Amino acid sequence: MTIHHISENNSILNHFLVELRDKQIQQDRWRFRQNLERIGEILAYEMSKNLSYKTQQIEPVLGKHKKSVISESVVVCSILRAGLPLHQGVTRFFDHQDHAFISAYRTHDSKNDDFKIHIEYLASPDLNNRTLILVDPMLATGFSVIEVYKALASKFDIKKLHVLSAIAAKPGIDHLKEHCPENTELWLADIDYTLNEKGYIVPGLGDAGDLAFGDKL
Repeated sequence: MTIHHISENNSILNHFLVELRDKQIQQDRWRFRQNLERIGEILAYEMSKNLSYKTQQIEPVLGKHKKSVISESVVVCSILRAGLPLHQGVTRFFDHQDHAFISAYRTHDSKNDDFKIHIEYLASPDLNNRTLILVDPMLATGFSVIEVYKALASKFDIKKLHVLSAIAAKPGIDHLKEHCPENTELWLADIDYTLNEKGYIVPGLGDAGDLAFGDKL
């Protein structure tokens, strides 16, 4: 597995991450979503450098011109609902590609800190022999990503997996190392190193879905 920690190199990305984590700025839902979208754009751009390309000839007004364009068949899949703003940013760069959506959510045991991942809604094109870009803003335990991938891999022969997250925790990264295909690539805006007893990222930023769209029941 290859891990790309994008904010290790200074760029405008760090400004968006600072605003994303700031609990005062987070009160503005529109701005929170905008920052996730911007981070999605940056992750998509960086990831695009590692896709396969082919030479294409075009005809401008005068003469002819050749340029390399993406040759891989790509599908962008968002984990609902928190993944939607990040997905929107990725979509701006992969606007002609197919898209998939899948729901995954936790239910916690009332007696302890254990939880289960539930997969329900799934809408996907044919993923056979295609590159899957899995979009999830928070990679905490990694359980959701693995369950989503298993659900898709049970139906399709996926060629390659890219995972894009705004913030990832080291335990989640380690879990993906154990359970994802060897050629998987992680594109992470930032990395935190611990989880609390409930499996949430510390310091993290809170519940991305609630911050983007409001509290759920």
